[in-house]
Amino acid sequence: MKLSHVDEHGKARMVDISQKDISERVAIASGKVFMNPNTMELIQKNSVAKGDVLAVSRVAGIMAAKRCPDLVPLCHPIPISSVKVDFEAENETTLVITAEVKTNHNTGVEMEALTAVSVAALTIYDMVKAVDREVVIGEIKLNYKSGGRSGVFDRDRKLAA
Repeated sequence: MKLSHVDEHGKARMVDISQKDISERVAIASGKVFMNPNTMELIQKNSVAKGDVLAVSRVAGIMAAKRCPDLVPLCHPIPISSVKVDFEAENETTLVITAEVKTNHNTGVEMEALTAVSVAALTIYDMVKAVDREVVIGEIKLNYKSGGRSGVFDRDRKLAA
């Protein structure tokens, strides 16, 4: 398997996307934040001393998606059409973060979606660390992508097959 970000001499390079077709591209990523039940309750009741954890984390995730090429060295700066960051309690100790990013461009937005989830999770940790230092961030993954030459990737369909 050939890596796209490495040239024939093994040196890092930015992929040339100039010959790729412009198309609508969508990526959905998710991750989980594991915490003590008391911490989840504080978040859900908006009782964390630093403020509204989910609102701040949502904005952090959106901002992170927009700043992805500043964080990931070989990531292309691309015009983002939409970023959505959502949260759902899976149970009393697990918060699921989902980010959906869209563009009409000649490269995908998987890294932007993954970055949005990662920074939203880090922001949650930062806002609750005073009450819960046992928070664990994990299971950050790409769930879905569409557009471009490689077509659709759907983790749920792949796992169901």
